[in-house]
Amino acid sequence: MKALTYHGTKDVRVETVPDPVLRDGDDLILRVTATAICGSDLHLYRGKVPGLTHGDILGHEFMGVVEDVGPAVTNVARGDRVVIPFTISCGDCFFCDRQLFAACETTNPQEGVEKGRGAILNKKSLRSAAALFGYTALYGAVPGGQAELVRVPKANVGPLKIPTGLPDEKVLFLSDILPTGYQAVLNADVGPGSTLAIMGAGPVGLMAAACARLKGVGDIYMIDHHPYRLAYAKATYGVLPINFDETDDPAEQIIQLTQGRGVDAVIDAVGFEAKGSAVETTMATLKLEGSSGKALRQAIAMVRRGGTISVPGVYAGFIHGFLFGDAFDKGVTFKMGQTHAQKYLPELLGFIQEGRLHPDEIITHRMPLSQAADGYKIFNDKAEDCRKVVLTP
Repeated sequence: MKALTYHGTKDVRVETVPDPVLRDGDDLILRVTATAICGSDLHLYRGKVPGLTHGDILGHEFMGVVEDVGPAVTNVARGDRVVIPFTISCGDCFFCDRQLFAACETTNPQEGVEKGRGAILNKKSLRSAAALFGYTALYGAVPGGQAELVRVPKANVGPLKIPTGLPDEKVLFLSDILPTGYQAVLNADVGPGSTLAIMGAGPVGLMAAACARLKGVGDIYMIDHHPYRLAYAKATYGVLPINFDETDDPAEQIIQLTQGRGVDAVIDAVGFEAKGSAVETTMATLKLEGSSGKALRQAIAMVRRGGTISVPGVYAGFIHGFLFGDAFDKGVTFKMGQTHAQKYLPELLGFIQEGRLHPDEIITHRMPLSQAADGYKIFNDKAEDCRKVVLTP
């Protein structure tokens, strides 16, 4: 089969690789009909995440048609059209029983120096969290979905059957960015009349804005420095755009716009590659720091006392200048972590069917899988006003 494989920083290639086969009784083989490039994939593309090896198949946003199933698969059958959540969860461990699917204890192997430990630094004997598709040996070394075929483990828990009449593009983002944006809004504890700031107008930030509107949030401030993204977010979701290349201090501007109080909640949809200071950039280059703290510092500054900071953006390692004392003084609540996608998929599918969510609106580029390397470059470079790339095998 053909698949997108990693070969070094900014070097990805579509190559011929062996077809996947059923390995466990609850596996299925999926023939991929649509897959997307996620902002998290760009961390891999830029060589920012350890644990990648040459030939690894990338991609964790995908859907398709079930081609084969193991003897223990009961929830789906050959020929079913399904979306696959990006986390691999068993459904019956301590955490899955609590619908904390991203914390599943059983799907990420713990043997080996790098396997099964995730990005956590203070590991001790802590059990690993869930495996992820296409996201390095740290998260299970499971081949990803930017391919013609994929082996999907735990097929009785993850795959969501899609009703006829819904095109792939309308439901594809149920695999990651839509539930991620939705969980970010729920974690922000906002509702009708709330004020919210969203840092980052990438795909997750845009999905968060869509879900915030669904929940009746009032003023939504969106901070980014790509004018085309901010213009789209303003036109589509009615956000109040703030370009941090044009504003010295977005947090100060938001405080002034909220009568010196700050917003009820902030969603940090940027993560560890936030554009930081020269010092932070140097420290990250020298591997003395794992993440830029710029976005988090701004979030702490712009949230009101007693407010909430929701962090769907990925972080790893040490952070310079976290200003925890400021967060304490303001009584800020933090909620964060990988998305428990399986928990939200049925509800979000319902919103799409009812016409209340239109996640496909953000797509700008549609390309065959054979041009995936070009898609990565366009998305990474923010070229051609790119918001989201969908690939079709």
